[in-house]
Amino acid sequence: MTNPRAGSAADPTAVHAQIARLARSVHGASPGAVEPDELLETVTRTAVQLLPRVDHAGATVVRKHRQNKPPELSSVAATGDVPRLFDKLQDEQGDGPCFEAVWTQQTVLICDTTDEPRWPALMREVAEQTPVRSILSIQLFVTDLELGALNLFSENVDGFDDNTEDIATTLAAHAAIALSSARRGQQFRSAVASRDIIGQAKGMLMERYRIDAVHAFDILRQLSQESNTPLAAVAAQVVNAEPWSSAEPADDSTS
Repeated sequence: MTNPRAGSAADPTAVHAQIARLARSVHGASPGAVEPDELLETVTRTAVQLLPRVDHAGATVVRKHRQNKPPELSSVAATGDVPRLFDKLQDEQGDGPCFEAVWTQQTVLICDTTDEPRWPALMREVAEQTPVRSILSIQLFVTDLELGALNLFSENVDGFDDNTEDIATTLAAHAAIALSSARRGQQFRSAVASRDIIGQAKGMLMERYRIDAVHAFDILRQLSQESNTPLAAVAAQVVNAEPWSSAEPADDSTS
């Protein structure tokens, strides 16, 4: 169903005030208090609620691999089936605005999916399988191996005027700042959890084999290398008493 605000114009003052309130609530949260996916869901819902002619919204995360493997795409924070289908079609085509263009451009605008010269195969599928007629993709974050983009979809041709694009860019800018903080908090919690589980595993090995902390860590590191398993995952196996991928260390490992 088309957004009931499709024919209305956004009041820039009111919309920017709402974005400012959202930004204060998110930025005011303590680091790590908001999960990245939860934050993105708030942003996509806000975009559909605030912006005229924005009928659907979602976020795309594209991860490149260091080896010669195709990029991996995941769809998050979708407000419905349409954004997920769009990402599925992108993934199947192996091409699209979130695979290449947004790595180098902060904003990609598609005015008419039925008359778009870029990504013709993808646009044909989008036009045939979805009601989407225009798309606005805005870069949220980019690293050497990962990209995040906010995707806004309109069921109208030329659904994004300059005012809507400006407001969407402002929303994305606030979201990018908050998302950076949320991702740092997530990474910090993950690092703390990994450190704790490794510490537990070291303690168990020290008690079991009567070795010191250095030798216990060396055993974990050797098991990690031999099984090509992250160190924290090996430590979790030890703590949870799961079978190890490598043979049990010999008694002379401390010599």
